[in-house]
Amino acid sequence: MRVLALDHGTARIGCAISDPSGTLATPLPTIEPPDARSVVELVAKHEVGKVVVGLPLHLSGEEGSQAALARSFCAELEALLEVPVETYDERLTTRMAEASKREGASAPSDSLAAAHLLQAYLAGQAAIGGDEDDG
Repeated sequence: MRVLALDHGTARIGCAISDPSGTLATPLPTIEPPDARSVVELVAKHEVGKVVVGLPLHLSGEEGSQAALARSFCAELEALLEVPVETYDERLTTRMAEASKREGASAPSDSLAAAHLLQAYLAGQAAIGGDEDDG
C-alpha cells in the first residue's frame, strides 16, 4: 500500500510518497498554495492507501497553533477522501530536510521534510508489525 505524507504549511504542502511495499519514501513536488483538492488528486493518481499529515509539536510534546492548523487540514481531507488520514509527529523533520539539502538533495525542502516524516512513520509501522490490512 502506498502512503502519502504531507508537511502542511500555510504557504505550501511538502509531499512524499512511499513505494507500494511501504519501504522507501520519495519526495514529490510541493503543492502551492496549500489545497486539499490537490491532495485528493495525488491520492487518486498514485493509488494511495493512507495519508499521513505531519503534526508539528513543540519539543516538549505540546501542541501549538500550527498543530491546530494541521488537525483542521486533516479533518478537511477526511471529509474529501475515502482512505484513512492520520497525523504523525513531525518534530525535527525540518532540520533533517535542511541537512539533506546540505548533503546535495535537490527536492524542495518541504517535500524533503515530508520524506523524512514518511520514513519515520514507515519505520514505526514496521517496528509494530505494520497495518492489520497487510497480512
